[in-house]
Amino acid sequence: MTLQLGVLISGRGSNLQAILDAIAAGTLDARVRLVVANRPDAAGLTRAKAAGITTAVVEHKAFGDRTTFEHALVALLTRASCDWIVLAGFMRILTREFLSAFPERVVNIHPSLLPAFPGLDAQAQALAYGVHVTGCTVHLVDEGVDHGPILAQTTLEVEPADTRDILAGRLLEKEHALLIATLAAIASDRLSIEPAATGDARPTARWRGAPPRV
Repeated sequence: MTLQLGVLISGRGSNLQAILDAIAAGTLDARVRLVVANRPDAAGLTRAKAAGITTAVVEHKAFGDRTTFEHALVALLTRASCDWIVLAGFMRILTREFLSAFPERVVNIHPSLLPAFPGLDAQAQALAYGVHVTGCTVHLVDEGVDHGPILAQTTLEVEPADTRDILAGRLLEKEHALLIATLAAIASDRLSIEPAATGDARPTARWRGAPPRV
């Protein structure tokens, strides 16, 4: 199936560019129907416009509360007929108001091996902790911070010369590849979501066949 994507960004949009490149190359069966930024200066908006993608800016600071901000996002994405939502460097926590509009269809990419190092600046967290191996995770989004069901992960060895910026740059290549592989697997109808068991707060993601790998 062709994924009808809405992509939410806050910054440079490198993961958005990876999606656009994969679609153009024929390696991802998807269409980006709308790119929404919560900051008018987000560089990813330029990337989207260069590719002929419809864009919108919804500044969270312009709303009195999180609920009305999220209602505005949902209205735009629904009007654009988006069926899967990708958080590509979107620096806002989403609540049930948003997630209930796209149940188990909101995907995030995070630069750590979750559940390790959730939240901001995971690369710096990993270096401060002294790990020898880190990586990145694609997961479904729930109301927790980097907490939803894990869809795919890949690892990267930490090198002695790594600084925060060097490690972030090396991880970014892994992020792009893993995100595209995961979206391609979803487009191939290989993902199913099992409801949460009694006493378990999260549903479980199941792949038909091997999970996406890079």
